[in-house]
Amino acid sequence: MMPLFFFLFFLLMVVYAVLIAYYHSAWNRLPEFVLPEKNASVFISVIIAARNEENNINGLLQSLYAQRYPKALYEVIIIDDHSTDNTWPLLQEQRFSSMQVKPLQLQDFIEERSAIASYKKKAIETGINAAAGTLIVTTDADCRFNPMWLQTIAGFYEANNAKFIAAPVTFHNQHTLLSVFQSLDFLTLQGITAASVYKRFHSMCNGANLAYEKSAFYEVNGFNNIDNIASGDDMLLMHKIFKQYPNGVFYLKNRAAIVTTDPVTTWKQFFHQRIRWASKADKYDDKRIFIVLLLVYLLNVFFLAGAVAAFFKTTWLMLVLLLLLAKVLIEFPFVNSVAIFFGRQKLMKYFPFLQPLHIGYTIIAGWLGKFGHYEWKGRRIKK
Repeated sequence: MMPLFFFLFFLLMVVYAVLIAYYHSAWNRLPEFVLPEKNASVFISVIIAARNEENNINGLLQSLYAQRYPKALYEVIIIDDHSTDNTWPLLQEQRFSSMQVKPLQLQDFIEERSAIASYKKKAIETGINAAAGTLIVTTDADCRFNPMWLQTIAGFYEANNAKFIAAPVTFHNQHTLLSVFQSLDFLTLQGITAASVYKRFHSMCNGANLAYEKSAFYEVNGFNNIDNIASGDDMLLMHKIFKQYPNGVFYLKNRAAIVTTDPVTTWKQFFHQRIRWASKADKYDDKRIFIVLLLVYLLNVFFLAGAVAAFFKTTWLMLVLLLLLAKVLIEFPFVNSVAIFFGRQKLMKYFPFLQPLHIGYTIIAGWLGKFGHYEWKGRRIKK
């Protein structure tokens, strides 16, 4: 029985190595975008769904106000999603003479007890309906931006005739175990996102830094048919637009386009966040990403099973440790190249030592994403 187990384990590792090598090659081949000399002129609507963000509103708006994109060419629409803190009063107090800010309350459009699965999708949809922009840019209230963020997105949009743009996201560099772990995990996800979008391999993105044509959003009927899923305002929408415009979806690789966000501060919040992300794994219309996720999940399950088996025989322990070392050697060059782009290379010294933690969290979050529930922004979401 055990020889067959380790044969399958080794086979999974080989397939995984090929997959990571493919991502690594694609990441390295993806050219960094160079902003054209000609200034972009597309009108942008920045859409932000905010719930209980009183600690972030001022910093968010200051970061948006510092954009070098002409103030006459962008507006900021923030939709308050039934906040129970001072988010709405703070939004009403904001006064920027040259930046167009439109605060909206979701409760004016739906009641909090309405029978809908995703308030965030409804908030974004409400913002888009009120938007004047040709290009919709979505982000989160806890994000901060390079002053050239909007200029870079606009330039890329016009240079590529893009319908949908996934753009880079990173975490603020903190020094707790949890923040380092999140940063390294997220670097891996960003590298896979860029590589998969560049190669049209499968659809991946992050809602903290997206852009898409408003007309494309309406052409695919927005969130229709995916509004029964609590999450997925980013990747599920992306795939709908990809099916309509397979050559119109891009990843923007440029340091000025990086959005920086806050890592969660507790392990409970972290697991609820990742369970939320994992909860839509079997909802993807793009089955290619489901196959990739299944491969990764099975590999991690084999590591756990191998660790259990290792208690009974020293030889099995050596095999598991060798495969764990192989996993580190397979992933390290890829993640390191992504870390260099994001200016996070110093974190790579922790990468090998966090592998057991990463395996455990992947198994738990994947399982609970399918069969459990999670809490987010004070709401309890069931699968």
